[in-house]
Amino acid sequence: MSKKTVIGRILIVIGALLLIGALSLYLYNRYDADRASTASTEAEEKLSDAMLSAVGSEYDLSVEEDENGEAYSVISLTVGDDSYIGILSIPSFGLELPVLSEWSYAGLKNSPARYTGSASAGNLVICAHNYERHFGNIKDLSIGASITFTDVTGTVYEYEVTEVETIQPTAITEMITGDWDLTLFTCNYSGQARVAVRCKLVS
Repeated sequence: MSKKTVIGRILIVIGALLLIGALSLYLYNRYDADRASTASTEAEEKLSDAMLSAVGSEYDLSVEEDENGEAYSVISLTVGDDSYIGILSIPSFGLELPVLSEWSYAGLKNSPARYTGSASAGNLVICAHNYERHFGNIKDLSIGASITFTDVTGTVYEYEVTEVETIQPTAITEMITGDWDLTLFTCNYSGQARVAVRCKLVS
């Protein structure tokens, strides 16, 4: 067997292995996205039921400070093992998503989460993975699109999108400061930047 033939066969094997690896990664990502969608749907249903039946003593209240040292309150409701601040609705994509009260890498595998701030203080920042049924499509939101957040007490905050921007993953201060009442953010598909959707309160 000639040297060229051996090299050719080695390259074919390497190419096949790369294709198998790419297919495996794609299938895993699809599985993980479907799992996340199911988890958030189930959590939203349980949270909706809990919100309808909750009484005052069941809410948890914490006090935090913003970047200017101003205090604001965060109201949450515990359902099962998790604590939530409310339900985020993005009608453009037909999404109803529960929002965890505190973000963590483990929590984001199932639901969007509060990164900082609160709706009542007008500085709420929510993060999520870029799963298709989480924040994977927020880059496509139109200016003026409607977004609604209903906190666990039933108070409804209606927003409209005013800006969609791409920022660097290290720009934390830029992410959480500014004159926006609500910010949604996620990583882009390459993971090299973040997509931030800025919103203002309209009702």
